[in-house]
Amino acid sequence: MHLFWRHGYEATSVAELTQAMGITPPSLYGAFGDKRRLFLEAVDRYLGGGAAAIVQTIDEAATGHEAARALLTAAALGDTGEDTPPGCLLASSLVSSSAVAAEIREELAEIRRRIEAALRARIEDDIQAGRAPRHCDAEALAGHVFAVVQGMSTLAKDGAGRDKLLRIVDQAMAGWPRPA
Repeated sequence: MHLFWRHGYEATSVAELTQAMGITPPSLYGAFGDKRRLFLEAVDRYLGGGAAAIVQTIDEAATGHEAARALLTAAALGDTGEDTPPGCLLASSLVSSSAVAAEIREELAEIRRRIEAALRARIEDDIQAGRAPRHCDAEALAGHVFAVVQGMSTLAKDGAGRDKLLRIVDQAMAGWPRPA
């Protein structure tokens, strides 16, 4: 996972992966089928159980506001881990990738879309329940949260620390629409 995170999907070779895992290439292929499948398993581990685990966290939050804060805070903490590369694995893995990696790029985009859709649905629930203003644009608000997540990843890769990212979370949440 750390190799993919540090170097990206395409730049990480099977030789590097097998050396880091202490296995042979046939063992990697026997266990995962190919590098793509290993990468997707690493993404699931990174996400703490895949997109489904994050969607469940969103669904279990008391409000869309709490779900958004949890997502942003988790991103800030994950982007600045002491034992991990800076930034987000998903954002870092395919920033510059060839057409060969189009399938992986699309799979990562689908993970992000699934999580964003769950947050949008949570915000829509809040609008219906009066916990968010009726004029609130749930799609734009969920998209804003993901734009902030992606931006924090870039800032972390550029050297921003945890304190700065957590202050960005606070700033982003300060603009969250409240019912009148």
